[in-house]
Amino acid sequence: MRNTFINTIIDACKTREDVFIISGDAGLGVFDEFKVKYPDRFLNLGVAEQNMASFTAGLSMTGFKVYMYNIIPFVLYRCYEQVRNDICYQELPVTLVGIGSGITYAPQGMTHYSVEDIGIARTLPNLEIISPVDPVEAKLAASYSLDCKSPVYVRLAKRGEPKIHKDEYFDITKPQIIREGTKIAILFHGSIGTEVMDSLEGMKKTPMVISIPMISPLDYDFLLARLKNIQILITVEEHFIEGGLGSIISDWIVREGLHFKLIKLGIKNEFIHAIKDNRSMRSFYGISSENIKNMIAGLEDE
Repeated sequence: MRNTFINTIIDACKTREDVFIISGDAGLGVFDEFKVKYPDRFLNLGVAEQNMASFTAGLSMTGFKVYMYNIIPFVLYRCYEQVRNDICYQELPVTLVGIGSGITYAPQGMTHYSVEDIGIARTLPNLEIISPVDPVEAKLAASYSLDCKSPVYVRLAKRGEPKIHKDEYFDITKPQIIREGTKIAILFHGSIGTEVMDSLEGMKKTPMVISIPMISPLDYDFLLARLKNIQILITVEEHFIEGGLGSIISDWIVREGLHFKLIKLGIKNEFIHAIKDNRSMRSFYGISSENIKNMIAGLEDE
């Protein structure tokens, strides 16, 4: 997803002279082509994240379409105040490109995990949040960000995510039905989509499967119209259970007095001390394909 997103931005530079990329000493190698073709539109500002965010804001105010690139803890956490005051408060058309969503960097530890980023990003007015599930959504997210007039936060895993979508052209701001189904609907975002799709293998009755690329603002009316004949919603995310998509859907159900039963699958809100790779960590926290399949099987038997 990462390379697809960046390559889409680089391709846009063929016809646009306003695109500027700022890195915080990250993505080494990813921008080699960009630096050669457009040396005047790339800066590596090093390990100085607060400065990076404020510099990005200033550059945006001069008319550039700026992409601020770093791993998520350094694009959102360490410089939260500058993102809040300099970018979001002024509603600048900056795109924050965060790499390493969820536990992508396992087992490097909590300093590199991004399991609370949606909860944090949701506190920032004006900031749109996109969490692509595959390279198709990553490309559409990049295209959307190029013309967006508001700040955008795009959270991406690192690389190698398989394609889930068959159709490559759709509205990235809308929930996307991957598979039709009845009674149960799985709502998910981000690279955990591979686990969701793997969980469907061998099922006699498959649930409805819905990707939610645009986390905020979420098009609730569009989603509700597609949840006819659904009684149970399961949210799956490589993010804390509280604060992410599960909480957004829970708030919506309560706010609108909807009939859905909700089950939230995600990472327990705690500091992660377990030392495992990404796949094993997913199993540890109950968000692997096997965990999802067992959950669905149990609900089907009710």
